[in-house]
Amino acid sequence: MMDADPRHLVEELRDNVEKSDLIKARIVLSYLGQVDKDTQKKLVNLLEQGNADFTIPLLTELIQKDRFLTTNLPEVRGVLIAKSLEQPDFLLKTIMDKVEPRELFINIASEARVDGASAILVGILANELDEKVIKEALIGLGILGFPGATNSVSEFLYSNSKPLILEAIKTLGRIGTPTAMQRLAEKMGTDHQLDILILDVFSQIQDQTSLNKLNQTIASHYAHLRNYAKAKLVRIGPKAVPMLGENLFFNDPDLQVHTLNVLGAIGDASALVPIRKLLAQEPMDANVRFAAYETLGQLPLDKGSYILARGLTDKEEHVCVAAASAIDRNLNEVLVAGVKNMVKQRDHDALKTVRAIISSQAKNLFIALIETSAFQEMAISYLTKNSAPDQRSYFQSLLQKYGYMHLAENLAPEEHKVRKRPVAVAVDDSKMILNIYKSTLYEMGFEPVLFEFPRKALEWLKNNKPGIVFTDLNMPDMTGIELISGIRGIYAREELPIVMVTTQNETQDNEDARKAGVNDITFKPFSKQSLGEVSEKYLA
Repeated sequence: MMDADPRHLVEELRDNVEKSDLIKARIVLSYLGQVDKDTQKKLVNLLEQGNADFTIPLLTELIQKDRFLTTNLPEVRGVLIAKSLEQPDFLLKTIMDKVEPRELFINIASEARVDGASAILVGILANELDEKVIKEALIGLGILGFPGATNSVSEFLYSNSKPLILEAIKTLGRIGTPTAMQRLAEKMGTDHQLDILILDVFSQIQDQTSLNKLNQTIASHYAHLRNYAKAKLVRIGPKAVPMLGENLFFNDPDLQVHTLNVLGAIGDASALVPIRKLLAQEPMDANVRFAAYETLGQLPLDKGSYILARGLTDKEEHVCVAAASAIDRNLNEVLVAGVKNMVKQRDHDALKTVRAIISSQAKNLFIALIETSAFQEMAISYLTKNSAPDQRSYFQSLLQKYGYMHLAENLAPEEHKVRKRPVAVAVDDSKMILNIYKSTLYEMGFEPVLFEFPRKALEWLKNNKPGIVFTDLNMPDMTGIELISGIRGIYAREELPIVMVTTQNETQDNEDARKAGVNDITFKPFSKQSLGEVSEKYLA
């Protein structure tokens, strides 16, 4: 009986390897678990000196006895890979003979990119019943990126096993051919979680099929899919702009708005031409016009900024606010002169322009106009009588900064006690919309509490109960429907009214919102009147 002396074992195994003596080598390796880690490493590394048909069976037997051996002693896996590369046919025969652990040998054949492995793995997909082995074969084909496996892998997109479906999606993503992307596109629409995973693949591959499918998804009936696709297109960046620009010429306001949101976030100047063409067509939907001017404010406008002035004459005040913000970011002498002429009229349209400049906090334009008497009178009057305290404070600080102390004094807060206002929360990912909410809700008699990020709103609501909540639908990170559901975990429908304010009237979105617990749904562009009508239903 051999003892477990480390030096003796190492010397004995060295002799066994030189003589290819499998029987005695097995006896030495039977002591592997009784020696220290360093000796284990020496014994395994000695096996690398043997032939593949000597070493692989020995290591296989060790792994069969201890499935965690390759984890606890990584050298075992390293030697297996080295010997497999020396004699790949022996490894492939081991897989075909169904020697256990099969998953390990499949993985090694894939990582080592052994010639002939792809055909064997495709055969496993066709004939194997063991789900673990099938999964490893799918992973292996993904590592190999074998296009010839596309059809075989695609069949598992419709498996009864969710893990195999997930692995098939990942494998097709790694294969990455147009045909593989088409198979994934055909799979979409059956499961939202799978759709998200497929969209991830499309965003990585970025071939024409992938880009087209991402583009189509921004018009999905499901808010979370729309938002996910929009985020992926933003990350893709300028490459997606030509395709997105084509969306603007379809008479589909929802698609146009979502597309403009993405183009603004990308911020590439190549989007200017299709947006200008869109505005030249004078779209009927105010939300489209608002989104167009909002997007122009996010793009570099070296030339042709005159188009922005047209937005100040729009009949919808929201559009005027977006145009004012865009002008502020692209201000020049021509634009200043044009706006001066507008406000000098001192009519309803002039006052609407002044309100838009204040609501958008267009500080550069405000200062450029402040010495124009008509603008000065209307702006100071509006700020004094109609604006929220923090809005008034913002412009007071601005006037002080630029040396208009006498005007700033007119905006000082009144000392008499102000009546307590009911709180209205507004949640929207557009800062511009939040500024409009601020002005509108304050004029309605509310104390506005505004949130750009839904999760922050939800945290605040855990400790504070307002009179009413207004929320957008399409927001990144958390949709309006998810926010509504979260609020309903805190307050019942009868305790706190929630109104969803959105640009679109999708049956699926409305149904999901009602299931989540919304009290009412109204649409953008909102006004003092529209918000007032819906508020009165619940706060009378």
